Parts: sequence; C-alpha cells; structure tokens
Amino acid sequence: MRDHSPAAWWGGLLATGLVEVVDLAEDPGALDRGGRWFVVADFEAPLGEASAVQTSASGVVRGRARAWRFADVRPAGPPAGGVWRGPDRDAWTSSLDRAGYTAAVRAVRDLVREGVVYQATVCRVLEAPLPSSGPPPGADRGGRPDAWALAAVLRSGNAARYAGVLDLGEDGFVVSASPELYLRRRGDLVESGPIKGTAPPGGVLGGKDVAENVMITDLVRNDLQRVCRPGTVAVTSLLARERHPGLDHLVSTVAGRLRPGTGWGGLLAATFPPGSVSGAPKRAALDAVAALEPVARGPYCGALGWVDADRGTGELAVGIRTFVQHDGVLRLGAGAGITWGSDPEEEWAETELKVARLLALASSPARRAP
Repeated sequence: MRDHSPAAWWGGLLATGLVEVVDLAEDPGALDRGGRWFVVADFEAPLGEASAVQTSASGVVRGRARAWRFADVRPAGPPAGGVWRGPDRDAWTSSLDRAGYTAAVRAVRDLVREGVVYQATVCRVLEAPLPSSGPPPGADRGGRPDAWALAAVLRSGNAARYAGVLDLGEDGFVVSASPELYLRRRGDLVESGPIKGTAPPGGVLGGKDVAENVMITDLVRNDLQRVCRPGTVAVTSLLARERHPGLDHLVSTVAGRLRPGTGWGGLLAATFPPGSVSGAPKRAALDAVAALEPVARGPYCGALGWVDADRGTGELAVGIRTFVQHDGVLRLGAGAGITWGSDPEEEWAETELKVARLLALASSPARRAP
C-alpha cells in the first residue's frame, strides 16, 4: 500500500517529508523567510485588502490560506497513482441550478445598469460524494481517495500549464489542471496572466469577450501598480488567443518591477483574490459574489502553487479547473464573467463548457491512466 503522508507536486518538483504548515493570514512573511513552500489559498482567505467574505446562514465564512514546507524537494514527475474510478456522472449536484445561475446573471446586469459594478464573476460549485461502502471510486487499496490517480487521468485528457497536486492523505487533496497564471515572480519582476473570454475550439470570441478581458487586464494593472515601481507596469500582451483542452481563451499578460523590500505579503495584499475571478471594481464585485453565491468557493478561484523564498521566485496559479476532495466529497467549480452584454443562458452554457471535459474525465469508468 502506498504511503499516505503529505506530499506535493508542482512546477516539476516533488515534495515529501512535511516539516511545517503555516497560516498565511497570520504570517504572510513566512513565504520570504526561506525554503520552498507549496501554497493553497481559498478564494475567501483574508489575504488581500479587498478579500472576499462569504456570508452563510450561520454567519461570515473566512477561508484558509496555508503553506506547506517539506524536507525533500527534488525535480521529479508525480508519483504513479492507482486506478481512478470516479463518481457517477449523474451524482454531481450544483450549488446553483440553471434557474438560480441565470437569475444571478440578471442580478449582476442590474448592478451594472445601476453603476455598482462593470463586471462580476458568478460561480457555482459542483460536488459528488465518493461512496463509503464497497471499493470506493477513485480510491487506492487503503480505501482513500487517490489524488495521484485523478491527477494522472487529468494529465492524459486535460493537460494544463499550471497543473499540480497537494495530497494531504486523510485530510483530503487538491488536484489542479489550471491554465491561468495568477502571479509569477523572478526577483523583482512580477507577472500576471488573466484569462477572460471563452469559446469552443475555433469558436467566436466577440465583443463581449474582448470587453471582459480588457476590463480585468486594467484591474490587474492597477493592482500591480500598488506594489511596483512607478512606470514599470505594462501590458506586455493583450487579447492573445490560446487553445486549451476543449476550449479557447483570451489571455493578456501584465508585468512590473516590484518596489524594493516588497515581500509576498505585500504582493498578495495588493492583488488577492485574483482579479479575473472577482470583477471590477473589485470590492463591489466581491460584495455581489457574496450576496449571490450560496456556498463558499474554497480553493476554487483562490491561489495554488509554489514559492522558493531562497531564490526569490514563485508561481501561483488561479485555482480554476481544480478538484478538491475533503471528507469523501469531490468538488469542482465553474464560473463566468458577467457584464452588461451577458446573456444569462449563454453564461450558463459557458459554465457547462468549462466543466464538461473535466467531469467526463473524473466520472470515467475505472482505468489506470498512462
């Protein structure tokens, strides 16, 4: 039986031998003190000055932001997983059904008409239980849901630039196939690559997609200007069309040079949560999200990746196309940027497009990925 002590694989590096876990909301400076860290920050984590707050029936929900440091970090591929047999396709339920989601889109359009927001990203969270009796779907021989098996299935059918795994054994896992760069740091150079605008492969990316992307690119530029040296922030690529598994996106890139002494705490405070999954203006968009979405997003739409404090480098992805397993329940989120030009049914269809391939892979019959 495979060892189930915590392990991570991100950026082509395999990490084992957990040394410590840090709460970044309490100690964001940990990412600058030394060592290589693997980071998972919930969308609702109180890291940014405009951080999201999710209000539930039981009160305000704040997310977690944690970093794990391991003793052994080495270049390697991910460990081989077992056989992944996911939940049945019809076992998935959504936090917002079609009627609820289209109503939320209409509500955002009302806010745009009233001048409250220009854009807000409305998301829904899908979940499916992993059965507890018999040979559990997606489990290894020890009966635990197998993060590495799911990761192998995703690599074979939905390869992604910022793919990664954090396996916490009994405490669950995060398996990401994110295509989107939140922050890349190389010394004082920082970059972000917001994605806005989605279409089927070869489909039309029209005026509404362009408007979405330009608004969020400007938001990201403004966020980075708060911590970068004056005159160094620039849009280095605007509206590049990229092909990803099952869909096309518009992607822009913003870069700047950090002010001397700026650490990860300051960088996250200026930019978190990522603008592409929030909206503009960010604070008003986050208030709209909290009012319209019935459940917290968690790691979905948060930040995932690694930081090497010794070398002054790091790469965090936006937590989209990301599976989270906790207490035997598998979760996956989907969302769309809503503007005045949004059609509610088309936005629902966009969320369906974004998860279709991933759900087909995660719910596939038992198989061992190559």
